[in-house]
Amino acid sequence: MERKSASYQVTLVLLLSINFGILFFDRNALNFLMPFVQPDLKLSNTQVGMLASALSLTWALSGIFIGAMSDRAGKKKIFIVVAGIAFSLCSFISGIATSFFMLLGARLLMGAAEGAVMPISHSIVAAEVSPERRGLAMGVAQNLGSNFFGSFVAPVVLVAFATTFGWRNSFLLAGLPGLIFAALIWFLVQDPEAEAGAHQSGDRLTLAEALKHRNMVICILMSICLVSYLVITWAFMPLFLTQSRGFTPEVQGWLMGVLGISATLGSFIVPAISDKVGRRPVMIVIPFIGVILPLAAMFLGGSPWALVPFFFFGWALNGIFPLFMATIPSETLPPRYTATATGIVMGLGEVIGGVLSPTLAGRAADSFGLNAPLWIILGLTVLAGLLAFGLIETAPGKVKAAAPAKPIRAAA
Repeated sequence: MERKSASYQVTLVLLLSINFGILFFDRNALNFLMPFVQPDLKLSNTQVGMLASALSLTWALSGIFIGAMSDRAGKKKIFIVVAGIAFSLCSFISGIATSFFMLLGARLLMGAAEGAVMPISHSIVAAEVSPERRGLAMGVAQNLGSNFFGSFVAPVVLVAFATTFGWRNSFLLAGLPGLIFAALIWFLVQDPEAEAGAHQSGDRLTLAEALKHRNMVICILMSICLVSYLVITWAFMPLFLTQSRGFTPEVQGWLMGVLGISATLGSFIVPAISDKVGRRPVMIVIPFIGVILPLAAMFLGGSPWALVPFFFFGWALNGIFPLFMATIPSETLPPRYTATATGIVMGLGEVIGGVLSPTLAGRAADSFGLNAPLWIILGLTVLAGLLAFGLIETAPGKVKAAAPAKPIRAAA
């Protein structure tokens, strides 16, 4: 299959990255606006966790089933365009919610709209981008936009906007960009050419087949741990910073924004390092760095700005998400299964980790205080680092270098 030009590859990755960033802007909006929403709608910490769990549930199911559907259909672009329109409308609904159950419904629908976007985006990248730049391209596609817009711009802009105009108007603001990018992707992105034989009847990757590969099992387990880490941090760190540490919503917004800057830079640095030194060593080291985030939040006193470097380096953990969710699965299995494999890893991480963990963390917070979720995320990142020791290296450069040289036959 002939790949597109280098300029198209760059344009494609940037478009998909920004689109995924807008998606995360919408997904994370409720987390950063929760200090306004919780008292207005009189939500308990358990209900806060349930809202995060609801989106994770439908996100997971969408990623698994619609991702696989796109592999079988051979058409990718239409799924992403429809999703962009749908999740924007769900953001508008969130802005007019008057009760917990109305907000819960909006989150369920938003997760269903958003869940398949990442697996399908990665399948397009795997088909169109050269293999030697796959780690970097997938890192940019998943992490650059999502963290710049979803973790940096979102807390800073939405909190400031909510302070002036109210949290409901902030949801209306969050929904507009998705409609714009749905149109851009429709006109500028081409569906990749199908791999020969990829869509024959019965050609599908089942969960049982996926679990026969050690890397897939480890990536799924790491996904469960680190998706839990992610959603618990998003759901409860803003509340911990405002209620336990006594910071203003504006300070909380800037500190959460630091996470976005960290992950934005990490989207280039971490996957690019893995292209050079291999996936496995990066996957082992980075999770252990993540422990400094909850430890600093709980125990570092003084000015809130002293937390900035700890938040920045602790959140480098985000850099490995594209590796275990997409890059390693796509290098472990045939390319035609990329959306399905990514959907399985992401989906099981979301449905087991993302759905259960925030609700359990919310109950722990109601019972033991807002420190409890932070202790939970500390344990999760340590467990993820230990799991990574079992990975088999897949980086094309490292695998090629490790392959035994073919003997040179003497001329007859």
